[in-house]
Amino acid sequence: MRSSNPVFSRRGFSRDNGYANFNAQQQAGGPAAGTNPYATNPYATNPYAQDAMVGAPAQAPARTGAMTIDDVVSRTAITLGTVFVTATLAWFLLPVDAANIGMSYGIAIGAALIALVCALVQSFKSRPTPALILAYAAFEGVFLGVISNAVATHVSTAAVPQAVLGTMSVFAGVLIAYKMRWIRVTRRFYGFVMAAAIGFVLLMAVNMLFAVFGGGDGLGFRSGGLGIVFGIIGIILGACFLALDFKQVEDGITYGAPREESWLAAFGLTMTLVWIYLEFLRLIQILSGDD
Repeated sequence: MRSSNPVFSRRGFSRDNGYANFNAQQQAGGPAAGTNPYATNPYATNPYAQDAMVGAPAQAPARTGAMTIDDVVSRTAITLGTVFVTATLAWFLLPVDAANIGMSYGIAIGAALIALVCALVQSFKSRPTPALILAYAAFEGVFLGVISNAVATHVSTAAVPQAVLGTMSVFAGVLIAYKMRWIRVTRRFYGFVMAAAIGFVLLMAVNMLFAVFGGGDGLGFRSGGLGIVFGIIGIILGACFLALDFKQVEDGITYGAPREESWLAAFGLTMTLVWIYLEFLRLIQILSGDD
């Protein structure tokens, strides 16, 4: 199962990526690198599947160098912490008053473009690069800091705390629902979310083009009543992305992904949380009467 997150989509933490064999080869007395002890086993992609099929309890062997939930949590905390620090610095160092807002917006747009490049480069690399991931987080934080300051200054001082609280609530709610198995990530769920996400992104891209070349609010998808509807849809899609990302992390731990892949998990989760935060910020801006 691959996530809708563009980072996870390229290199999902799944059994078909060979992480089960990585886990097996890290056991004491394991075969030399390049061999596959499960080559003749129909359950080779999951060395525990055969035991489960015959009713025996699935006992995962001790893993050396395999990703754990603690790794994912710590790397995610570092990545989000970087976003927070640079966003705070941008908030105080890049004023959004009438005299400086043009320069601050220019820096924010430049930072967003650099963050996008970092994200694209990382998504096509064969291995996660912590420096590149932290660079993405740093530049993304600059963009978020300026945008958040502008909304707080010109729209509502309560907008940023509300958007942060909303993002945290969605994260906690989806995590609880996923752990309780109220949300079941299946291929059908994945297909539905991907189709909805593609349609959403295409509509927003068309709306942006009309706004740039035609002026005003484009087709009106990000303002007024339609803006509220699409803001809610964007948040729901973000929640679905989180469920898919949780599934990817769970699979990575189950199939013994290398510890370094926890950086990739942190990267993907950060991207999803930024998506949700921006959707909340936009929705609050519309509800405050400033389209």
